[in-house]
Amino acid sequence: MDQRLSHAPDAARDVPDDALLVSYANGDALAGREMVRRLSPILFGYATRVLQDRAEAEDVVQETMLRLWKIAPDWRQGEAKVSTWAYRVTANLCTDRLRKRRGSQINIDDVAEPKADLASAVEAMTDVARSEALTEALNTLPDRQRQAVILRHLEGVSNPDIAKIMDIGVEAVESLTARGRRALKTALSGRKEELGYSDDG
Repeated sequence: MDQRLSHAPDAARDVPDDALLVSYANGDALAGREMVRRLSPILFGYATRVLQDRAEAEDVVQETMLRLWKIAPDWRQGEAKVSTWAYRVTANLCTDRLRKRRGSQINIDDVAEPKADLASAVEAMTDVARSEALTEALNTLPDRQRQAVILRHLEGVSNPDIAKIMDIGVEAVESLTARGRRALKTALSGRKEELGYSDDG
């Protein structure tokens, strides 16, 4: 306990998340700062995409980190990934805010499968118009679908980790992302000409 990360700032970057959390719980302020540096940007990016409100996203990230600090003394290394736990708390907080903000969303589970490929559509969105189109399309998805699609395709989180974050099975994640992809492709394919997509793109 004498060798705290505070004595070696550069070394903190190589320490695993769960070890950092334990160090923080033992009073190491540098470990806490490193956790904030690692987690805040990814959680803020996710919350901003889900909520479409930077101020609310900041509040959610702050609340997530506060909860993380609160459970730090009881954290058991090796039982769960800190990032997955943090994503899950952030996802739940976002869901709570969305529920307060509005009622039920339109069900688009039966949308037909269009030809456009989501991966190529997302990759092609390099300018503001296309980014806005993706945001608008994401906003048409029911909350759970939008969260699953953002986690999988924009944040790059694996299906098993998404299952833990959203507290559902892997098959449910696959179903949510598949339906979300269909809906996104429908929304984006309807604007292909406007956004400059080609049928072979």
